[in-house]
Amino acid sequence: MTDSKFMKKILLLVLLFTATVSFAQVKLQGVVKDSISGSPLELANVIAIDQNTSTMESYAVTNPEGRYVLRLGRNGTYKLQVSYIGMKAVETIINTSEEDITRNFELSADNTLDEVNITYEMPVSVSGDTLTYNADSFNTGTERKLEDVLENLPGVEINEEGQIEVEGKVVNKLMVNGKDFFDGDSKLASKNIPSKAVDKIQVLRNYSEVGQLSRVSNNQDNVALNIKLKEGKEKFWFGNVTAGGGFSPEDELYLLQPKLFYYSPKFSLNFIGDLNNTGEVALTRRDIRGFGGGFRLPSRTSGTNINLGDNSLNFLTNQGNALEIESKLAATNFNYSPNQALDISGFFIFNSSRILSKETSFVQYTDSDLGIPDEATEQRSRERSDQGLLKLSASYSPNVNNQLDYDVLGRFSNDTQVQNLFSSVVGNTSQFEEVKPFSINQNINYYYTLNETNIFAFEAQHLIKDEDPFYSALLENDPTNNDAMDPDERDAFDNTADALGLNTTLNNYNLGQNRRIKSNQVDAKLDWYNILNDRSNINFTLGTILSRQEFNSDIFQFLENGARFNPTPTINDGRAGNDTEYNFSDVYLGVHYRVKAGKFTITPGFSVHAYANKNSQFNETFEDNFFRLLPDFETRIQLKKSESLTFNYNMQNQFTDVTRLAQGLVLNNFNSIQFGKPELQNALSHNLSLFYRSFNLFNYTNVFARVAYSKNIDQIRSLTNFENVIRTSTFFNSDFADETFTAFGRVQRTFGKIRASLNANFNYSKINQFIQGRRSVNEGFTQSYTPGVRTNFRYAPNVSVRYRYSISTNNQGTNETKFITNAPSIEFDAYILKAFTFRTNYTYNSLSDEDGEINSFQSWDASLSYRKDRDAKWEYEIQATNLLNIDSQIRNSANNLSVFTSETFIQPRFVTFRFVYTL
Repeated sequence: MTDSKFMKKILLLVLLFTATVSFAQVKLQGVVKDSISGSPLELANVIAIDQNTSTMESYAVTNPEGRYVLRLGRNGTYKLQVSYIGMKAVETIINTSEEDITRNFELSADNTLDEVNITYEMPVSVSGDTLTYNADSFNTGTERKLEDVLENLPGVEINEEGQIEVEGKVVNKLMVNGKDFFDGDSKLASKNIPSKAVDKIQVLRNYSEVGQLSRVSNNQDNVALNIKLKEGKEKFWFGNVTAGGGFSPEDELYLLQPKLFYYSPKFSLNFIGDLNNTGEVALTRRDIRGFGGGFRLPSRTSGTNINLGDNSLNFLTNQGNALEIESKLAATNFNYSPNQALDISGFFIFNSSRILSKETSFVQYTDSDLGIPDEATEQRSRERSDQGLLKLSASYSPNVNNQLDYDVLGRFSNDTQVQNLFSSVVGNTSQFEEVKPFSINQNINYYYTLNETNIFAFEAQHLIKDEDPFYSALLENDPTNNDAMDPDERDAFDNTADALGLNTTLNNYNLGQNRRIKSNQVDAKLDWYNILNDRSNINFTLGTILSRQEFNSDIFQFLENGARFNPTPTINDGRAGNDTEYNFSDVYLGVHYRVKAGKFTITPGFSVHAYANKNSQFNETFEDNFFRLLPDFETRIQLKKSESLTFNYNMQNQFTDVTRLAQGLVLNNFNSIQFGKPELQNALSHNLSLFYRSFNLFNYTNVFARVAYSKNIDQIRSLTNFENVIRTSTFFNSDFADETFTAFGRVQRTFGKIRASLNANFNYSKINQFIQGRRSVNEGFTQSYTPGVRTNFRYAPNVSVRYRYSISTNNQGTNETKFITNAPSIEFDAYILKAFTFRTNYTYNSLSDEDGEINSFQSWDASLSYRKDRDAKWEYEIQATNLLNIDSQIRNSANNLSVFTSETFIQPRFVTFRFVYTL
């Protein structure tokens, strides 16, 4: 069976399943009005309760015309409750048959004490910019973590990065009972907060952390979540502890995961621990590096973007896909409010991992007609990473007119990687990498409201960062063929060794490199907001960025007697090392005018920048001072209360880091060598985006779409020369513009207990590269479509079916590749006899090119747990991962220089037995 036929059959089954469930229901519809004025009531709540089971069968929220629609089972009896804030609720009995029903209601003002007792809370309610979900209305009994609850909610998604998305926007902050949870990190919360502790999920749209600025700034892209807990006591503990073990073909398995939470009105304390060798990763290394701790650059909207670089290790594989994975996590977070004016908080995170990985790849380099050979590689890597974060924060707000915030965040890590590589071109290579960086980031903000029309905001941030990557490589060498006339008879690294000035008479090349990058940056601004009237305000900004970086490096060779040899390269004018100082400053003045006119909110603005940057190296100084005007514009059309269209344009100046300015040689690794250019200028980009959102509570149809276009002028690009597969690159400001275009869309519709969705992604990029002195235009186009259907039955098993179909086309110079991925998946969970929970998920991935299937792999996990009832303290679980015991996973990818297909080897079948104790 071909992939296309298989996909069609899957989709047909999904449609038949949806149609069957919908056909088995009748439609109850009508209008809710004010009994006196006859006006329709928008956002009135309508609930249908099954009289046989005393459970909620369906619910609805009226639209602006007061209309509601409920889908009910045939031949049933239901109690209908209709309510609206400030009005007396109405209750009636409805008997369904085979035909649809129309029933209208009129509500009167609630001025008596005799009122209907509302049996069930409304599953979804709206109050201003706050959307509140009642968790129990969507729970089916199989939920264990917060993310399980969130996945049941309409309009809420957990994306592939583990981030929470609401109405198409990534959640910026997550709180529990109004207190920051690890500075609002949504992934840490969704993976660890027990589902049974969750009462309500509040979506805070147009969220502003500073109340004083909420009416003078555009916050429509800011979304926060507040998790309200069930406990109503003043002080209470909750959480659980999971412990277990199991067996695998080679090692004994262990698992210990304590998750403890304490909340009171003044103090909260959270602790999350994780110790396992089962491959369950609470936080990846990437998560830790991206953990900003709530820090946001004051200059984020100024139009200036300066890159300080990232010199952390480039580990071989994703932390979740490896042969062996050992993880340790200890994370604690506290909040203390001694009085209403002062909040003190902080967190500490320590994350440790030990990983053994293996990967084989087939690499096709761009412009193969230039003699660059294809390369097959096999790599094994042993990785060790210890990372830590410590943050302390204080916020003081003695009154509504003053708020002072201070934060300090320290981070450190100790990472090493030992890698053995076999290349069909270069042969065997052993590599060792180590880095022990640290950074300290401080932030101070002060917000002052002078009077009703004038608000001042001061924000400043200081960063100190110190990075010290070390790299060494050991390559094979046959000294007898160094002078061979035929290049094919020489070792692949010989010409590069000559160019680096290495001693070529030894039986191997044992080279190393020390690097040290110190960064010091101050980013500060002062804002003045002047409120002109109820519909407009003007904002003046005075800001600065001051940055200093020092870069030192040296390349050396270990001789066979252990001595250290400092080579003199025959390229790059003999510059082997670096001693570079780079200073950058930006002083800017910005003006923005914000006006509301009917459905429109328009914010035009600009900033004027005075730039100065200077780098000193090899007894030379290079300076560049200039002025630039950077305009920006935003307009938002509020079509309805829950429907909007936003257009944004901005011009941005992009500045590189010190490593691309440094003229000395730098080993990214043995087959990637670079040297910088001190004359590099900034790049300029034009960025446009259009975002549409519609969240319809009447028919639970959610539509989100975003298109974005970016054009980069004077972009810093590489001039690359290949010696077989070993490349040497330098940099320049390209005269040819690079372009990217992205589009994303999601449509989600709920039909009673069925939720259907369709996601679509498009990505186009055009990048100009220079290979072997020839310009090549690399174009990539990726499109993916993901239809899906999931159920949300309270008493019946639930299923989620998805199908991801993607096409990736890459045109790199004279090479063109096309990869097609078909990935159907199914998740199934059932709450059996009110005691057993069975969950399983299966995914099939097929990767093919234009000539047919290249490879495929499958993934199947399952678990079965038992607890006496939902309130039981103890739960017992058996869990199996990789049930089919597959060896590896396949993926294809592309970068600026190559397209490659990789096979990553993964952990074998694991079976573990677990005990969960709930506080």
